[in-house]
Amino acid sequence: MTASIIDGKDFAARVRAKVADNVTTLKEQHGLTPGLAVVLVGEDPASQVYVRSKGKLTVEVGMASFEHKLEADTSEADLLALIAKLNADPEIHGILVQLPLPEHLDSDLVINSIDPAKDVDGFHISNVGLLGTGQKSMVPCTPLGCLMMLRDHHGSLSGMNAVVVGRSNIVGKPMAQLLLGDSCTVTIAHSRSKDLPAICRGADILVAAVGRPEMIPGDWVKPGATVIDVGINRIERDGKTKLVGDVHFDSAAQVAGAITPVPGGVGPMTIACLLANTVTAACRAHGLPEPEGLTA
Repeated sequence: MTASIIDGKDFAARVRAKVADNVTTLKEQHGLTPGLAVVLVGEDPASQVYVRSKGKLTVEVGMASFEHKLEADTSEADLLALIAKLNADPEIHGILVQLPLPEHLDSDLVINSIDPAKDVDGFHISNVGLLGTGQKSMVPCTPLGCLMMLRDHHGSLSGMNAVVVGRSNIVGKPMAQLLLGDSCTVTIAHSRSKDLPAICRGADILVAAVGRPEMIPGDWVKPGATVIDVGINRIERDGKTKLVGDVHFDSAAQVAGAITPVPGGVGPMTIACLLANTVTAACRAHGLPEPEGLTA
């Protein structure tokens, strides 16, 4: 068996096209342009690249992009004051503070100062609680992207056994909540789980989000399972730097029914879902119907 490849680049392009269509409708029918504000503190190279990409794609789908680049030694008071200003700005529907923040800043305090309705990362404690209790929330972008790809591939997920390897607040926990919401039977596994290989082999859907290069080999994968690899790890191989996932792709692809590659799988979906969340936030702010196919 050779797994079919779930092409995240292609799927993300389709999501962005759907976002662009919704933005056009909001502009033409309601005079509304969704706005996304991104705050970058410091000069972390990876964060700078990510913020540039977000800004470019925001504009490409027709939304308004607001970028705020602050010095690395910006005080917590100044950062909170900026967020308060963005919270009060009616032209801004989504606010994202790029992580990680410099060490002198309290990330939890900063994230929880964002208006939950504008928290398009879905990290605010109110959104975490709403998601956990099955209520309408802003959903973290990476798990939302994984869910969209799974729904597209399978249609209904009802009754499937899903294993999420990883228990982070950003991916593992919200991913489990979303799969529960789609009526999967969900197991959250992690580094201290007993007999992790056996747990993984029971999965119809296996989501790997542990941040360990190629930790999950093919013989941990149930034949025909769908494997969603969230990991993005840089390793040195044959004198070159290479990106690999948390799953050993070559061996897993010989067993799985479908698999996401790294790169080109889950990664492109994260920004696409950030844009989708911004459109959703704009619709909610103005009491308009939410866009179909862009929410959990």
